[in-house]
Amino acid sequence: MRSLILRRRNACDPAPSRWAWRMQRLMLTPTFLVLLRAGVPMALTFAAGGLYLSDEARRLAIQDTVAEARASFETRPEFMVQLMAIDGVAGDLAEDIREVVPIDFPTSSFDLDLREIRATIADLPPVQTVSVRIRPGGILQIDVTPRTPVAIWRGREGLVLVDVTGAHVGTLHQRMDRPDLMVIAGEGAQAHVKDALDLYRAAAPLGSRLRGIVRMGERRWDVVLDREQRILLPEAGAVQALERVIALDGAQDILARDVVRVDLRLGARPTVQMSEQATALWWEIKQGSGQ
Repeated sequence: MRSLILRRRNACDPAPSRWAWRMQRLMLTPTFLVLLRAGVPMALTFAAGGLYLSDEARRLAIQDTVAEARASFETRPEFMVQLMAIDGVAGDLAEDIREVVPIDFPTSSFDLDLREIRATIADLPPVQTVSVRIRPGGILQIDVTPRTPVAIWRGREGLVLVDVTGAHVGTLHQRMDRPDLMVIAGEGAQAHVKDALDLYRAAAPLGSRLRGIVRMGERRWDVVLDREQRILLPEAGAVQALERVIALDGAQDILARDVVRVDLRLGARPTVQMSEQATALWWEIKQGSGQ
């Protein structure tokens, strides 16, 4: 009787089996639920997509469709650039810009790399600053601020126009093409254009007699005048030394005499060198007076 009762209880036991209990516990786990609800559909989707794209013909058809849609969008009239406008410069520099930026118009604005265009134009020596943008109406607008030449540097490459920073602006065929600019020469002179400008302003009273300013030993300057005269300036206080020579010339016309050079490298002991002819004449006079 007792065994019969136990068998009836076991037959009616509502408790789940061990595996069913574990599955129920697993279904209550949040991570498993997310994986079941999202992971499985995604895996099935990727599997179906991979199976569909495994065919090369289908992939090519999709690529062609995307390319056609993109081309159709990018070549719409509102995105087309029709011409290039360059403001701020003209002549040779404008032609140089058109050469380094060879664009076949009309072209889509999506095909233009404005940063690259700007960098290419900025690399031109005569260009100081440049901005590039696309104006309404399909115009590639380029605004250029050119470098202003302030001196002519006579170097190994010939005559070169330089700005106040020493940057090359362009080449010059002959000196008289820019008579308004001073001439500087010597190794490293282009790196000290500002100092040369200060000397040039101080030498203004010399007028047309000034021929140029030469950098000597990359440390000091010589002022070159006509009649092969030179004023040798010190490393420090060059402008003040030049002003003293000009003041002395105004009082005693020293530069109007037969003088080859005025040496001011030693501030405490300036010297004047006469020409050979003047020196010989001076010795003759001295010897004559001694007799």
